[in-house]
Amino acid sequence: METTAADATVMDKLKSEAQRALQERPSFSIRSRVSLGFILCFILSVGITIASFVIVTKIENKLNFMESASKYIFEIQQGRRFEKNYFLYGTNLTDAAEYVHQAKDILRTYGENMAAVVGERPFKDMARHINLYEEALYRLVELDKKRPEDMPIIVHNIEHELRKHGAVMVTAAEELVAKERQSINDLIYMSKRVPILFLLFLLILMTYLANFITRQMLRPLKTLMAVTRRIADGDITPLTPVRRYKDEFTELALAMNHMMHQLAVRQEQLINAHKLKAVGTLTAGVAHELNNPINNIMLTASMLQEDYHDLDEEERLDMVTDLVEQAERSQKIVRNLLDFAREGEITTYLFQLKDILAETLQLVSNELKLSKVKVNQRFNPTLPPVSGDKQQLRQVFLNLVLNAIDAMPNGGTLTIETNATREGDYIRTDFTDTGIGIPGYVLPNIFDPFFTTKSRSKGTGLGLSVSLGIIQNHGGDIRVSSQENKGSTFSVLLPMAKVPAKILDATLKTR
Repeated sequence: METTAADATVMDKLKSEAQRALQERPSFSIRSRVSLGFILCFILSVGITIASFVIVTKIENKLNFMESASKYIFEIQQGRRFEKNYFLYGTNLTDAAEYVHQAKDILRTYGENMAAVVGERPFKDMARHINLYEEALYRLVELDKKRPEDMPIIVHNIEHELRKHGAVMVTAAEELVAKERQSINDLIYMSKRVPILFLLFLLILMTYLANFITRQMLRPLKTLMAVTRRIADGDITPLTPVRRYKDEFTELALAMNHMMHQLAVRQEQLINAHKLKAVGTLTAGVAHELNNPINNIMLTASMLQEDYHDLDEEERLDMVTDLVEQAERSQKIVRNLLDFAREGEITTYLFQLKDILAETLQLVSNELKLSKVKVNQRFNPTLPPVSGDKQQLRQVFLNLVLNAIDAMPNGGTLTIETNATREGDYIRTDFTDTGIGIPGYVLPNIFDPFFTTKSRSKGTGLGLSVSLGIIQNHGGDIRVSSQENKGSTFSVLLPMAKVPAKILDATLKTR
């Protein structure tokens, strides 16, 4: 009980440390991570929306500016047209001056925007040329009113000046419109590319977020699946933190740690209950088994004591012999009980299984002849050796052969066959009889201590229990299948010896 209490204390300490480590980490839940991912997508969408809105606003402003620039060009061209009419027909000079004045007003109104497009110096040149053009027109208007004698020469000079400044104004205006049109085309090109780039970036972001969230969920799930398999195999070590933060899976890990702790507590309670049950079974079995020989000893000893002087020498000797037999029977019961209750030391050797089986059959050769039981030996000569205690394994095989003889009271056939299992890790020895078989309702209990279907004079019910314990101590197992009135098969599985060939040959030769 001290060892059990210490183990429980260690498990409680491990559980407390694991629970505390899980709870002390900073919290970063799956909901927070998913929300953060959607917030990033929303922020990206807002950014793209703002960028698109800015681009559209710029395009709108430039279109408005283009309209004003086009109107400016129209006013300049109209002024030039009426200027040409004047020189051809002598009319519309005031109209030309009016259109130029309107163009100058447009230039004054949108001057800052135009300067930003064409540059400060080109814009000043535009303003200078239109001012000079307007001054020349007004001089021509005044000259047309006065009509001096040298008017043709002055008009010729003014015409040359007007053409010079007019050409510069038209060229500058066209360059302004061309640059602004190119700027609008660039913005339109960008506005077409922005949604595509946004979709690509959004696809990359969503792929990353999906992969990230999937990883964050699948990795803990795989860990928990591994833990469930570990629990199924009997390992109930508490879960410890593997990440720097805690989330919903942390709560699940805490619950699983609590579950494993409760499993350990329940398992301990179950083990103690089974121990109490085994003690009760053993006590009842020992009391029942020892009661018969002790009663016989008491009766025989009482009769010997009372009638000692009335009995002849031969009767006394028979009664003493009976006392010895009953005492030996009691001793055998106690010895079998001790073999079952304790784990004996195993003296390990390497040997061929067929040799031990042959020695066992030699020991019971007389019983086989008297019981009219024929033995078929099917030993596979290519099997590797096994490692174990020869004496204990001989005891197991002897017990199985004697059980088979008892199962065939009218004789029969016992087949002993050795082969490797399909997995190749064990050697399987089958003891198959043609006896009365074992009823189905009895089969699950045949390895229980003190359980027997034989009469009380023939068995104690400890043979199969002790045999199973010996084989399990060797790392193997005993399996049974049976049908009533057709026979039974007891299969003994022993692990193959994993020994290099050179060492194996030398060991077997020395044996």
